Amino acid sequence: MASVLHSAPRFASNEGVKDKLSAALGSMLLASKEEHGEIVLGVERERIEDVLRLLRDEHEYQQLVEMAGVDYPSREERFEVVYMLLSLTKNHRILVKVRAREDTPVPTVTTLWPNAGWLEREVFDLYGVIFEGNTDLRRILTDYGFEGHPFRKDFPLTGYQELRYSEEEKRVVYEPVELAQDFRRFEFMSPWEGANYVLPGDEKAAEAPPVPPVEVKKTTDKPADTGAGAKTDAKAAKKVSKGPPAQKRTAKKEPAAPKPTEDRPARKPRAKKTDGDAK
Repeated sequence: MASVLHSAPRFASNEGVKDKLSAALGSMLLASKEEHGEIVLGVERERIEDVLRLLRDEHEYQQLVEMAGVDYPSREERFEVVYMLLSLTKNHRILVKVRAREDTPVPTVTTLWPNAGWLEREVFDLYGVIFEGNTDLRRILTDYGFEGHPFRKDFPLTGYQELRYSEEEKRVVYEPVELAQDFRRFEFMSPWEGANYVLPGDEKAAEAPPVPPVEVKKTTDKPADTGAGAKTDAKAAKKVSKGPPAQKRTAKKEPAAPKPTEDRPARKPRAKKTDGDAK
């Protein structure tokens, strides 16, 4: 069988990649490291388009596989946008990161990869990162009229508003949650272990006296408990009667069949058709 030869190695090595790319990026590079077997490059936010174009055209990282957002609320620039690049010829992947504030736009890379439009919309929808130059920056995962960004850590987890679609207004509306606040308490107790307080509706069950256990007698200890034995077998073998069941005779006669209510005259025979009738 003929073997298939390909220029891309089966397993790509990181040896020398970080130093080579760091030298190529120059002043655009802020930090570089190798972590968890991957090369991670932190670059200037304003130069992200130039960085990715250089990596695509001169270092053979042809594909933008994915984009992701990360939120660090304690940082001054709380958001990170991560670009995951793949080199098909080298079979190698790298991560490129930029930082941004809530109101700091990140330059779009839709000029390099068309699929970046959808990926930037995901990061915008979930984290609120603004991408400058994206002409179609709309929500893509949340519903119409959704307020806020789901992956930010700046909203209550319980919530006091509910989201639903109104048939009357033909749009998504926000309304206060009608759930009683008394039932919002959450306890980290297993329902299988039982609560240490009386549940609503179980007050009478706690006051009722305990019921003594009933002794359940086994039916397999001896034949007498099951009804089996020589007497039972003899009684079962005895035949009640021979032949068909006896007919009971009574003085009362059985009713006869009802008489017909009317006589229907016989139908005259139908006349035979002639050739003229058929026409």
